[in-house]
Amino acid sequence: MTKKILFITFCFALLITGCTNGKKSPETIEKNNHDNKKMSNIKVVINDRTYTLKLENNNTAKEFISLLPQKYNMSDLNDNEKYVYLNNSLTTNSSNPKHIKKGDVMLFKDDCLVIFYKSFDTNYSYTKIGHIDNLDKLDSGNIMVKFDV
Repeated sequence: MTKKILFITFCFALLITGCTNGKKSPETIEKNNHDNKKMSNIKVVINDRTYTLKLENNNTAKEFISLLPQKYNMSDLNDNEKYVYLNNSLTTNSSNPKHIKKGDVMLFKDDCLVIFYKSFDTNYSYTKIGHIDNLDKLDSGNIMVKFDV
């Protein structure tokens, strides 16, 4: 009698949870691929030109993407970067990259978003958010930058 009860309980549990043999449906696979793409790339519009920001796989990038969509009026500093102070502090894991590459998008301290538009050596520490390939030279002065998923 106990074996019958265990067998019936086991069959009932399989019925409730579903037996999928570990395979995912095409819809689930497509949704996961879309979510991963959203997490790895976001759209950036600067001066009416659209770029792709390839995000790092870190908590800072995940927190940044949760703020989007967002439009920022970014100021120029040192004729090599655009920056804006965010309304939120983000998780940091700062380190000195020693060399900044044109197109790097970084967080300075825990609330200053920076887009570098020239390459140079640095002594400062940043948390990398991602990189924009083929970034045009940006003029000095303020610019509007839109980030969107």
